[in-house]
Amino acid sequence: MKNYIKHDPWSIIEEGFEPKYNQISESIFSIGNGMFGQRANFEEQYSGETLLGNYVAGVYYPDKTRVGWWKNGYPEYFAKVLNAANWIGINISFDGEALDLANCKVEDFRRELNMKEGWLKRSFKATLPSGKQVQVSSTRICSMARTKVGALSYAVTPLNFSGAAQVTPYVDFDVMNADSNYDEKFWNEQEKSASEGFSYVLASTKKTDFWVATGMKFNIAGKWNGSSNTGNEKEKYVEVIAEGNITEGETFTIEKYAANISSMYFEKNQLVEVCKKEVEAAAAEGFETLLKEHKEAWAVKWEKSDIVIDGDVSAQQGIRFNIFQLNQTYTGEDERLNIGPKGFTGEKYGGSTYWDTEAYCLAFYLATSDQEVAKNLVLYRYKHLQKAIENAQKLGFTDGAALYPMVTMNGEECHNEWEITFEEIHRNGAIAYAIYDYINYHGDEDYLIDYGLEVLIAISRFWAQRVHWSENKSQYVMHGVTGPNEYENNVNNNWYTSKMALWTLEYTLEGLAKYEGSDKLNALLDRLNFKGAEETEKWEDILENMYLGYDEERGVFLQQDGFLDKELMPVGDIPSGQRPINQNWSWDRILRSCFIKQADTLQGIYLFEDEFDEETIERNFDFYEPMTVHESSLSPCVHAILASKLGRKEKAYEMYLRTARLDLDDYNNDTEDGCHTTSMAGTWMAFAKGFAGMRVRHGELFFSPSLPDHWEGYSFKIKFRERNLSISAKGGQVTIANESEQDLSLYVYDTPINAPAQGSVSIEME
Repeated sequence: MKNYIKHDPWSIIEEGFEPKYNQISESIFSIGNGMFGQRANFEEQYSGETLLGNYVAGVYYPDKTRVGWWKNGYPEYFAKVLNAANWIGINISFDGEALDLANCKVEDFRRELNMKEGWLKRSFKATLPSGKQVQVSSTRICSMARTKVGALSYAVTPLNFSGAAQVTPYVDFDVMNADSNYDEKFWNEQEKSASEGFSYVLASTKKTDFWVATGMKFNIAGKWNGSSNTGNEKEKYVEVIAEGNITEGETFTIEKYAANISSMYFEKNQLVEVCKKEVEAAAAEGFETLLKEHKEAWAVKWEKSDIVIDGDVSAQQGIRFNIFQLNQTYTGEDERLNIGPKGFTGEKYGGSTYWDTEAYCLAFYLATSDQEVAKNLVLYRYKHLQKAIENAQKLGFTDGAALYPMVTMNGEECHNEWEITFEEIHRNGAIAYAIYDYINYHGDEDYLIDYGLEVLIAISRFWAQRVHWSENKSQYVMHGVTGPNEYENNVNNNWYTSKMALWTLEYTLEGLAKYEGSDKLNALLDRLNFKGAEETEKWEDILENMYLGYDEERGVFLQQDGFLDKELMPVGDIPSGQRPINQNWSWDRILRSCFIKQADTLQGIYLFEDEFDEETIERNFDFYEPMTVHESSLSPCVHAILASKLGRKEKAYEMYLRTARLDLDDYNNDTEDGCHTTSMAGTWMAFAKGFAGMRVRHGELFFSPSLPDHWEGYSFKIKFRERNLSISAKGGQVTIANESEQDLSLYVYDTPINAPAQGSVSIEME
């Protein structure tokens, strides 16, 4: 675990330059605006270890699946989010000597990401090998007000010399991904132009034929005695070389304006024109105006989603960092987009859509955004239903059964690890549950008949074919699966997967009964060639006769049939220095161990907690949590929620802090690849569903707030059924402020209360 980020309630601050941490910082200090994002790479050249990254929403490449032994059903490709043009670059030299922090003595280095206002600032003093000293201060934004535009201001002061300087802003599309097969590059140049007024490169992706125009314009202000500006072009690269003279102690500032324009939104023949228009408009406004607009846009986002924690700066910084990254990753404006596990902070995992969206991210957007944002997330899967049916057909399923992909860009499976692609089928359950979650939260009952039931029927058809009858058990069973615990593969009767299957069948049957005889349902069933009682009776038979493993002696649900045959021991028995085990043990050893990567059985208990009494939840928690290594970023949040429910304040806080500061403190030694964006929504869940005890049951809102012992209080905001609410727990009281024009009935500690329109209500904390 690293601990080099300074604790601050509103900023992420790094003081002092440690090259060994640079790629971690590049991830942590990333910025974005929902349409594109940029890792915190340096503007000036850097010959040290770095992972360049500018990512444009929706743009990907289908890299050929490469495996040593092909298995029927393997996806043809693995989708990769592409590193796009470097738009921030500014090479700088003094009397022919390049500024490169890898070759300089660096002092007073400071990097700050101001989350409240959304800007990234960096400052340092560098002594070049020749002895020349310069002071640099840069500020950068990906504009939230103009989501096609990025801008930066880069101020340079020569401290002990005067002389000639060369400033070279550029756009570089000659980039590649760190995970490229054989260092393959994915962009083809279409056209380019370098000029003082506007420079750009128009490039297209191989195979998928996305086109992106990235352009720039710059000016140099302050004490700069310019002599000439020269445009140069190379393959997929444009630059403008500005030459001039600088004076000791006098500052000059480079302002650079750029835009990324994609064929996702404009015709290919319009891209350069739109890019030029956006860049010139941004430059005409100037950096300070763009910054002001950007700050105002961020203020609106924080007004809807901020969480305030009193008395714990570490926890406060952690939750705001997670909310900040979520808000700049997905805005919900385009239903074709989704939330990649690294967001705009890195390229690992292909930048594609996982089950993380439904299982972890949806809750945040349900509560902090307009209804359309969450609706677009569930519609995303509806629009991919035909692809999900095709995915199932490739594996031998029939009659409209759907298996949603583990990883996708366009609905087609593009993950190529056997135990994930073919066995981790519980993702189907998460997608079904998201339909319920959305309807339950927003009360959009029409969604079920208009979209949801079609998806639920297809998933239920899959489950009905995926189980089989066991003569030995005289029950239905489900073999050859991988649950959320990926440290067990190809197991039989994973409790969570089977539980999700049963819940889906039950929810689908309820939906069919609700709309029985309606014209909409009859039309849907005709279109789906639904076989009526033949299908529903099979589903009911499965519901009545499905095997769910249970150990009578311990009173716990069995994670899978063979779990109790393992050598059971707590995580504390792992020898010192051997964690994380995924970086120290062989895969064979991990699979044979009892150690659990993330919540599995406990994931199901979290989702269906109202079905279990507290003693059952406690027994399962006490059995499984001590064997959980939490080496998935998705793990701590579920444990924090359950620990809060059980009154385990210390454990709840431990798990909350782990999820809140997972990337800031690099808990799992992998932040350099990018931040764990989808698990950041789990941090919000750990707070809202954990400490605040927030639940929505049958369309009604419940809270059961508790405080970690060293917190003085907290407050947060949500939007529930068109009511804007502010909830606070402080001074022994829970206060619900209703900032809307309609009253709202809700429950606090299961006590019904009324929050009046434009008023508040308080109740004593328990």
